[in-house]
Formats: sequence, structure tokens, C-alpha cells
Amino acid sequence: MAVAEIISYEPATGEEMWRGKVGDVDDVVARARRAWPAWAAQPLATRIELVRRFANEVRKESDKLAEMIARETGKPMWEARTEVESVINKVEISIRAYAERTSQRKLDSALQGTSALRHKPHGVMAVLGPYNFPAHLPNGHIVPALIAGNVVVFKPSEKTPATGELLALCFNRAGISAAVVQMLIGGPDTGQELVTHEGVDGVLFTGSAHAGIAINRKLAGNPGKMVALEMGGNNPIVMWDTPKMQDAVSLIAQSSFTSAGQRCTAARRLIVKESIYDEVIDGVKRLADRIIVGAPFDDPPPYMGPVIDNRTADGLTESFVYLLSSGGRPIKHMVRLRDDLPFLSPAIIDVTGVADRPDVELFGPLLQVVKVNDFDEAIAEANSTRFGLSASLIGGTPQDYNRFWANIRAGVINWNRPTNGASSGAPFGGVGLSGNHRPSAFYAADYCAYPVASTEMDQPRASIGVGLRSD
Repeated sequence: MAVAEIISYEPATGEEMWRGKVGDVDDVVARARRAWPAWAAQPLATRIELVRRFANEVRKESDKLAEMIARETGKPMWEARTEVESVINKVEISIRAYAERTSQRKLDSALQGTSALRHKPHGVMAVLGPYNFPAHLPNGHIVPALIAGNVVVFKPSEKTPATGELLALCFNRAGISAAVVQMLIGGPDTGQELVTHEGVDGVLFTGSAHAGIAINRKLAGNPGKMVALEMGGNNPIVMWDTPKMQDAVSLIAQSSFTSAGQRCTAARRLIVKESIYDEVIDGVKRLADRIIVGAPFDDPPPYMGPVIDNRTADGLTESFVYLLSSGGRPIKHMVRLRDDLPFLSPAIIDVTGVADRPDVELFGPLLQVVKVNDFDEAIAEANSTRFGLSASLIGGTPQDYNRFWANIRAGVINWNRPTNGASSGAPFGGVGLSGNHRPSAFYAADYCAYPVASTEMDQPRASIGVGLRSD
């Protein structure tokens, strides 16, 4: 039975912070379809000016938006502020990307006329956002879609609707009609109805592989609908020889525990050369022991907040116990810091002895460690996943990195950098269960407009020179 109301609770306090009625998909899509022709007919310069005004609205509301993100996700205030900055910066990046990726081109030929390449918007785009970056990630779809001339129906995660509402309000205050950017409140049932609605021309999704695969199945018989799936990862860090061990340990902790591990690019697996295993694991554990876990506005500021809700926390603790019972060796236990709230300590477990390691995305502060003997084994272990989003090599030589880059299956491959924190100025996406070859970030322009090739002459000119009877 579908719910009639969505309620958002603060993870750090358990208190209700927002509630709203579930929207009507038919009404919202019909309104979007009516608005699309006028929006698509606007000059590109006008659409660009309006999204720049949106960036200014976000600047005006930056403190309020950051506070809302922190309250609704539980992430520390310092991290919420960086998310707001990403929302603002995305506008100029998207303008530049549209010019570079979808620019108009003409090639003149005296006898054959003019060959032209232009791009058209798809129409009504459904944007389904996640809870871990409730402003930045949906914004990364919405802004490129608007620049290209699409209208947007934005369904935020049912766990973070308050942030979605304020984001949509900033678009509307910038002069972008409430019919051009609409927010649709609802849970998974509403999302499924939106995805399959005949009035929706494209689906831009960020979220779990489970949900993304379900979308892909539902739309498999409708190749005319644009589908861009940005999903998760079971991301590896390969740790090799380096004289900068403390820096390496910090990179591992950043990759594993930033955002309480609730990033699609977070490191889930640490693959360590046996000869440096003890030094690496001792360093990572000592740093993890020092991590402050707390509420968004605590003083001193925490490094990690809670995970999104108690159900998620329960699932992660159960996963830790499962790995233990399957032969895992605990390095740092996962602890529920509050029985009534979803605060978890960062956890580390050696799974080298686990025969059938589950290839799933454990979306939280849980790092699995695997010991290997040589570099070929490390690469094979890193690739032992159906996912393929992000991977990092820490340490090693330039030759090692060349081998790593050439052989790793991932859309983001780094050297001596964390697995997370990808640049919006580059394409962002993965292979396997991590995506459907529609990378976002700088390449979002590619799925927000489709190319149209033309040959054109201002007067008809043609003759048939063979195969005709004489007059």
C-alpha cells in the first residue's frame, strides 16, 4: 500500500524535521510537458543566465542549505558546506561542458551544401536523487538538463526531501518556472511510476545498483527513453611500497570513512602487499581510533556523522558479524555508539581467509582488508567484483601505476589519491554494476541532448546521370 505522506527525520537526533504529501505523478508530468516547448524555445543565452541566477540564489541561501543538509543527512557541518560549494560551482562547469560537448558545427561544401551538427533536448527528464549528497548529486543532472533545454521532474530521496525542496525553491526564485523544475515527493513506488510514465523522455538516476538495475529492467523495452544510471561500487585501494607511509594511511582513511563511508566512491576493500601489511594496518587502525564520530554541530567538529538511519546501521553491523562468522579477522570492531541512533564507529576487518567474499556495496564505514603476495594478485583481487566505479593505487612506481591503470576495470582510476572526491570537471561514471556507460559530471551534457546531423542547401540541386531512358 502506497504511503500518503513522507516524513524526514534527523539521523543525529531522531527528531522529525519535515513532512509533506506524496505528489501526483500524472499531474506533475502533464505540467512539465506543457512547459517544455516554451523552455526549449528560449535562447541558450537566456537559459544560461537563469542557471547563473540559480547559483546566486544558492549563495544567498548557503548557510541555510548547508544547515539543512547537515541536519537531514547527519553529515558534519564542514562537509555540508563543501556540498553547497559544489552545487554553486557546478553551474559554470556545466556551461563550459555544454559548449565543449554539444557545440554546433558546420562544414561547407560547394556542391554538397552544408553539413551541420546541432543538438536537441529530450523533453521531460526525471531526476532521481540519492540521500548521501541530496543537493550536489541531483543538481549535477538538473543544471545540464536545463541548459540543454529540457524540463525537470526532480524526485529527491524519501530520506532527504527537505533539502530537495530548498534546492527546487532556489531554481524557482532564480526565475526558472515551477513548471520547468518541479519537485515530486514520494517513495520507491512514486519513483517507479515516474520512471515508466509515458510522458517522461529520460531518466537520470543516482543511487544503488539494486534500484538502478530495476529501472534498467523496466525500461528495457523502451529504447527511445534516455537512461543514465550512476550507481555504486565495491571500490578497491591497492597499497604498495612507499616511503610516505603516514600520507598513505591518511589516504586510506579518507577513502574509507569520509561521509561515514556513504559515498559511491568510498573504498570498500584495502588490498595490501604482505611485506608491508603490519605497518599499514597498524597505521590505519591507529588513525581510525582517533576519528571523532558525532552530530553535525558538535564542538570539536566530528570527522564522521551517523549513517542515514537505524535500519542502515543495523544492516552494517549484521554484515560485520557475517564476515566475522565466515572467517574474517577483526582489526577494529564496528560498534553501535548509541542504541537509539545510527552512530557507528569506523570498522576494519581482514577478510583474506573468507572463502566467498560477498561482492556487495556495504554503504557505510566498513573497510575489508585482503593480503596479497604480488602485484598481479593485487590487480586480480581488485578486479574481483561486478562493480567498476573507482580504484586507487597508493605507492608503487610509475611502471606499477601504468600496469594498474591498464588492467583495472573502473571509470575513475587514481594514483596516490583517495578513491573519493572526484572532480566535476571530469567525466564521472563506471562499468559493470556501477553504471550504463553514461558518465555524469563533465559528460552529463552528452545525455541531456541528442545530436542531429543535417545536410542543407538553400535551393534544391540534383540530377540523375545514369539508368534513365533517353527523352
